[in-house]
Amino acid sequence: MSDKLINKEDLPAALKNLKKENEVLVPVKENGFYGFKPLADEKTLDLHFSNTRLSPKSLLLPQSEKIFEFTINEKEEDANILKEVSKEYPPTVIVGIRPCDAKAWRLVNVNFDTPEFKDPWWIKRLKSMVFIGLGCNEPCHTCFCTSVNCGPFNQDGLDVLIYDLGEKFLLRTFTDNGEQILKRAGINGDADNDILKEADRLKIKAEKKITSNVPTENLAKKKINELFNAPFWDDLAFACINCGTCTFLCPTCWCFDIQDEVFKKQGDRIRNWDSCMFPLFTHHASGHNPRTDKVQRIRQRFMHKLKYYIDKYNNGVACVGCGRCINYCPVNIDIREAFKLMNDQAE
Repeated sequence: MSDKLINKEDLPAALKNLKKENEVLVPVKENGFYGFKPLADEKTLDLHFSNTRLSPKSLLLPQSEKIFEFTINEKEEDANILKEVSKEYPPTVIVGIRPCDAKAWRLVNVNFDTPEFKDPWWIKRLKSMVFIGLGCNEPCHTCFCTSVNCGPFNQDGLDVLIYDLGEKFLLRTFTDNGEQILKRAGINGDADNDILKEADRLKIKAEKKITSNVPTENLAKKKINELFNAPFWDDLAFACINCGTCTFLCPTCWCFDIQDEVFKKQGDRIRNWDSCMFPLFTHHASGHNPRTDKVQRIRQRFMHKLKYYIDKYNNGVACVGCGRCINYCPVNIDIREAFKLMNDQAE
């Protein structure tokens, strides 16, 4: 690990050095919201933002993606045979990702890269990327990352983390990839002890600004049926309109559907984001649906994140406290309330 220092006005030029061999994605404001777009020039880079509205999980798991193609033309030799769609995985540097979103990828990775099952598209994209995070000097009022094993300067999943020290940026590396990318960018100014102490004070100050907390200490001890049959689910689900906003914004939601689309004799097999909030999510081919009521779907969402995930992976909750679902839920359902109800549920 090393600590490098650079003047703020010099960072865009340093990042442009990386464009010779890498795609460089940075936060860009469009139509009032931030998202990750290619670095075009010095004016493109904007690190004065709270967070992106949509999580950047689409960089690894696109919202809609062709994975296979086929033909049903019986006259062709390869009729009815699935062929993997050719894809490119160029080396890519993501600049300005928030620590909560980087942590989320570590949590989601248990579903896409296991000893038994490996998603080739996820794995290849992940290997092609270097993640330069941006610490949160001013966390949002709905952030509760510090109570779910994360934080405004958490390093999990990052190769480099940026500390905004006013006129300068401190860049702290955590991996060999991080070290190499800073060398290629020409960022080589060493930070002295005073700078490192200032960075530590900034981290502590930011953590103290997070006043929203959730209890988690009892979740692992709870019996599944005890929570499944708890009396509070109807009240929690009462306002839900099954819009799926929470799951589409969430950085730790990974559910997807596979569909075949055919035009004339040519077809594509496509992977699309899906949501456990949708009535058709569990609709069987037989016509049976085990989750016909919205209360069952709400319960599934929170049980998966705050109980099933804990029991299966022993990796904490499947939530990083980014607060997106709180900010954008049209009927004000608050996951922090679910944490409290589930954690404090009496036997």
